[in-house]
Amino acid sequence: MTQTNIAALERLLRFDPRLVLEGRTELIVKYNGDIGRVAQRLGATVEILNNTFAILTIEVEQIPQLYTFPEVEFLELPKTLTFELFRNLANACITRVHGQRFGLRGQGTIIGIIDSGIDFTHPDFINDDGTTRILYLWDQLADPALGSPPQGFTRGVEYNSAQINEALQSPNPFDIVPFFDYNGHGTAVAGVAAGNGRASSGVQIGAAPEASLIVVKLGRTGNEAFARTTEIMRALKYIVDKARELNMPVSINISYGTNNGPHDGNTLFEAYIDSVAQEWKTSISVATGNEGAAAHHFTGFVVQGRQTYMEFFTFGDVYKLYVAIWKNFVDTFVWRIISPVGTESGEIRPTARLYLATMDGVNITVFFNQPTIYTESQEIYILFEGVNRPLPQGLWRIEVTGENVVDGRFDAWLPNVEDVSFSTAFATPNTDITLTLPSTASQVIAVGGYDARSGTVASFSGRGYTRNNIVKPDLVAPAVDVITTIPGGGYDRFSGTSIASPFVAGAAALMMEWGIVNRNDVFLYGQRVKAFLQKGARRNRNVQYPNNQWGYGSLCLEDTMLLLEQYTSGGIFI
Repeated sequence: MTQTNIAALERLLRFDPRLVLEGRTELIVKYNGDIGRVAQRLGATVEILNNTFAILTIEVEQIPQLYTFPEVEFLELPKTLTFELFRNLANACITRVHGQRFGLRGQGTIIGIIDSGIDFTHPDFINDDGTTRILYLWDQLADPALGSPPQGFTRGVEYNSAQINEALQSPNPFDIVPFFDYNGHGTAVAGVAAGNGRASSGVQIGAAPEASLIVVKLGRTGNEAFARTTEIMRALKYIVDKARELNMPVSINISYGTNNGPHDGNTLFEAYIDSVAQEWKTSISVATGNEGAAAHHFTGFVVQGRQTYMEFFTFGDVYKLYVAIWKNFVDTFVWRIISPVGTESGEIRPTARLYLATMDGVNITVFFNQPTIYTESQEIYILFEGVNRPLPQGLWRIEVTGENVVDGRFDAWLPNVEDVSFSTAFATPNTDITLTLPSTASQVIAVGGYDARSGTVASFSGRGYTRNNIVKPDLVAPAVDVITTIPGGGYDRFSGTSIASPFVAGAAALMMEWGIVNRNDVFLYGQRVKAFLQKGARRNRNVQYPNNQWGYGSLCLEDTMLLLEQYTSGGIFI
C-alpha cells in the first residue's frame, strides 16, 4: 500500500468520523488460522465472530501491514447505517393466529431487537406479575465503569433479567440499570414485534406478545440514529449465542440500512449475516429502507466514444456526501466532475486507482476499486467534502465517456435520506433498486412497507430487485401510521419500513413457536420460514408477482399457518 493510498484511506476515515475513535478503526476480516497471532503482532484487539469472520480494532497506520499476513483473506471497512424510520395486526392476519385455533403468542421463543435500545420500564415489556420479559440487554457503548461486557466481547455493559427485575422493583429503576432509549426507535420496533398491550388494556398489542426479548443497543450516546456494520455483526453473534445457550428459537429484527454498497448482497458484511442466518434456529428480518421516493439512485448507459451525464442537486447545509457507483469491470469509462459554478476537474482515468483534488472549496476523492472475492463488479467511490463550509448549492454534473464499452450500464447511489435528506437528489433518478443494505443479503427476509388503509405500496418503501436481479423485497407488511410503544409508557404513530420489518419478525416467532416449541415442525426456521411466509402472502389478482415493490405479496400469517398445517399433516420427510 503506497503513501498515497494511506493518505486516501485516512481521508476516507476522516470523511466519516464515526468510523474512527482515538486513532483506531474497526475492520471486518475474513480469516483463516490464528487471527489472534496477527492481532498480537500489530497491537490490535480481535473479536472472533466464528471460524471465518472476526472484527479487528487497529491503529489506522497499521492497516497496510495486515496485507502481509497469510491469515488475512479479505478486509472490509465498516460502513455506517441509519434506521429506517399501522392498519394493524389484523391486516397482517396475525390477530386470528393469536386466537383459539392456533393460540400462538410467542411462548418459548426469543425476539432479538438490534436497534437504539428499549424502555425496559414500559408496561408492554413487563409480565402481569411485574417481572420483565427481557432476558438480556447489551448496551454496546456504555461506560465500562457501569458493569461488564458480555463474555467474549470487549466493550459495553450487559444486564440480565435478574438485574432488570431488581430495577423494576426500585423507585429509581434507571439508577440500577442505566439503559436508555433516547431516540425511541428501538422501543417502537420492539412494540410492534412483541408488545403485550398492558399499557393500553390489550388494545395495542404486538405480533408475539408473550415472546421473550434480547435487546442490543447500537449507536453512540445521544446519536442512536447511526450504527456501524461491525456493531450489527457483534449484536447478531451475541443474540444467536444466547439463544443457543438457552435452547430457544430466535427471530431477529434489523431496521437499519445504508446505500453504501453494491446492492447485490455481495459484501463481507452481508456474507457474515448470511452465515449467521444458517446458524442455530434463527430467522432474520431486515427493513428495505425508506429510499423509494428519495431520488437517490441513478442508472446510466454509456456508448462507445460518447458522453453521458449523471447529475445531482445539493441544497441546504450539506458538508459531505458520497456517490457510490457500481459497473461492469470489463467496461472502461473516463470521468469528469463539473461543479455548480462550472469548474471542471479534468479527465479522471481509472488506471490512476485514486484521484485527489480540491475545487471550489470542496475536497474530492475518487477511489477506483477492483473486483473482490465477493464481486466481479467495480466500485467507483466519490467523496465530496466541503472545506470548512457546505458544498456549493446547485447542480453537480459527472461526465462519463465510454472508452472501451462492452456492457455500458452503471448504477449510482447517494447517501440515505437520514444522512442528506430529500434536498440532495439525482436530477433523473431511477426508483428501482432503492432497497438498502443489508436487506439485499440473500438469507434474510427483506421487508418492504405498504399502507394498510389504501392497500397500496408506501411511496417511501425501498424497491428491488437487487442489482443482480434477485427478487427483493421478499414481502411487505404495514408501514404507515402504525401505533406502537414509545419511551415513557405510552404509544404513538410511526411510519417507515422500520415498522414493517418487526411485523414479520414477530410472525416468524409465532411460526417457530408452532413448529419448534410445540413440535409440529422442528425444522421451521431459516429459509423454510421465509418460503412459507412468501407462499402464504396475500396477492392481488390484478398484479403480477413477484415484483420489485410487493415481492411475493403482503404478510398474511393466518394463510401461512394454514399452509403449514397442510404441508406437515403427513409428517416432515427429508
